[in-house]
Amino acid sequence: MTVEEIQPVDKKAEAIWSVYLVRMAAGSLYCGISTDVERRFVEHQKGVRGARALKGKGPLSLVFQQVIGNRSRALKTEYRIKQMLKRDKEKLITGEIPLATILETLD
Repeated sequence: MTVEEIQPVDKKAEAIWSVYLVRMAAGSLYCGISTDVERRFVEHQKGVRGARALKGKGPLSLVFQQVIGNRSRALKTEYRIKQMLKRDKEKLITGEIPLATILETLD
């Protein structure tokens, strides 16, 4: 086996990533990505390794989650969702705007 044949394994990159939306008490929405949305949501609720944007904004509710695939695609999806207007994020949550329309723009 040559050095070129040995590829380092990036476990984070190989994992299955999801995008999620959390609603804060005031109605604002937070978008994030994770390989384990339930675990990440609990961390947000407890304030452990949680995002600064969510501290003191509870109670929190997980209102949307969708498996995306690899980390790169999840980051791109998260960025696109964060650029959306709140009313469009609400439509994403209700299914009026399919996530597929956002994913199509990534390729």
